[in-house]
Amino acid sequence: MTDPASKPRKLRSRVTTDGLDRVPHRAFYRGMGLDDDAISRPMIGVVSTAGETSPCNANLGDQAAHAYRGVQEAGGTPREFTTISVSDGFSMNHQGMKNSLMSREVIADSVELVMRGHAYDGLVAYGGCDKNLPAMIMAMVRLNTPSVFVYGGSTLPGEYKGKTISILDTYEGAGAVMTGELDQAELDAMERAAMPTVGACPGQFTANTMGMVAEVLGVSPLGSALIPAVFAERAALGRKAGKMVMQILEKNGPLPRDLITRKSLENACAIVAATGGSTNAGMHLCAIAHEAGIPFTMDDVGAVFERTPLIGNLRPGGQYYALDVHRLGGVPVIVKELIANGHMHGDTLTLTGQTLAEAVADAPAPDGDVIHPVSNARDSSGGVIVLKGNLAPLGAFIKVAGLKTRVHEGPARVFESEEECMAAVRKRDYAEGEVIIIRNEGPKGGPGMREMLGPTAVIYGQGMGEKVALVTDGRFSGATRGMCIGYLSPEAGDGGPLALVENGDLIRIDTREARAIDLLVDAATLEQRRTALAARPPRRLAGVHEKYAAQVQSAYYGAVTHSGAAEWPMDGLDDE
Repeated sequence: MTDPASKPRKLRSRVTTDGLDRVPHRAFYRGMGLDDDAISRPMIGVVSTAGETSPCNANLGDQAAHAYRGVQEAGGTPREFTTISVSDGFSMNHQGMKNSLMSREVIADSVELVMRGHAYDGLVAYGGCDKNLPAMIMAMVRLNTPSVFVYGGSTLPGEYKGKTISILDTYEGAGAVMTGELDQAELDAMERAAMPTVGACPGQFTANTMGMVAEVLGVSPLGSALIPAVFAERAALGRKAGKMVMQILEKNGPLPRDLITRKSLENACAIVAATGGSTNAGMHLCAIAHEAGIPFTMDDVGAVFERTPLIGNLRPGGQYYALDVHRLGGVPVIVKELIANGHMHGDTLTLTGQTLAEAVADAPAPDGDVIHPVSNARDSSGGVIVLKGNLAPLGAFIKVAGLKTRVHEGPARVFESEEECMAAVRKRDYAEGEVIIIRNEGPKGGPGMREMLGPTAVIYGQGMGEKVALVTDGRFSGATRGMCIGYLSPEAGDGGPLALVENGDLIRIDTREARAIDLLVDAATLEQRRTALAARPPRRLAGVHEKYAAQVQSAYYGAVTHSGAAEWPMDGLDDE
């Protein structure tokens, strides 16, 4: 960790406030109502993705206002700014989804640009949705300035006919209506009940998974992630975050790269596996590691997934929601149990300077239902695993939490895009036992690596969730369940073997013993196909899609777009 006993930290913001030739800069500050005292204090960025792009972001501005106040109370001058957010919920199942993963990079880049351009001394960052949450952490690690991340929390679960429901039930309900298993009027009523408040999706989908990850990495206050978005506790949490960033600034640490280490990344993988979290988290963790200059790939993620028991009974692979975990004591309950049983490193740092083990020492024990003890784990390995084989030489992710059918072998049914597949699914134009292939949806091939909750949820709602398999070089929602394998690396659009699959080819998937996904076609035939494979006609891309496709790397490396471990001292401060 940065040595607090080292020479006093020179504030980056002094480059904009001190000296004769900074008169115009100070005048700009005065134009916003700042006086001499405010200008002399540390300048702290308070960024959020507040806006009406999704329920996840709808109250982040209100939450960030509490952090703003906390910075002021601790002697800093907060500077509010916002950035974009693309909702997976609204972009699902159409071309708009190509922009979701791309937005992760744009968000991280935009925060970096403001922080460097304005030379702020610290950062409190709020995120609340699938991509803006990892993006904020990536920006913090890239900048390596005093920082605190706060996840905005999830919605309260809905209630319908005495049953707790979430947005996932509406996706799967659409499939049930298509088969006649559910009445349209009943689905309409569920639609109105599924999301009773603002906040992110309430199950162990990507947002809640990454909120847990943020706590375990040490960049968020412990016990904060699973507080529902609308709970009054979030006011105090915001003020605490504002004060924490000032304490970190005063002590000169711990900084984000003191917190993001190989051990803390392994801990983050463990919390994903132990709770049956989102497959997206594996890719995001590789990207966060990349910002710190730590080589960390799908192989590293998979190794931790394999050795971590599944102890969370959380939706979609279980019964319960984030709110239920919060009532038990939050993330510290899970962390303490995993450390005590050798599945997490207890010596990693947290924002307060305490070790993770010290910080969770007083957490209660698992209740045995929402969170199981390790001695009575739901499965001996994690709820998310990595498969390899000749169809995914570098690897692929599947969520196995709650999966009953663990081995599948069947003929391929190939679709060149999500739209092609969805058209067939709507008509139920597929057969039990098939392996549905959706290709050309990877980071480069999309471009943008679309999420496939649309087809997977409808297939599940049609009662076929474990009667067919779905394989793609795109990605999945944390809400996806069933025999769904994604993130195949290398992708079809980058020469991966998924491009060689033809209708009727046998594919074998073993998620239990072999952890394998194999195309049962001889090597000579595959080589002939590769030789004959016609190049895809060049696409006319422009704007962000063109830049992204040219820069993005494989999902195996986190779908990152730069060389990693950027250094700050571009503002001429020698002691930074």
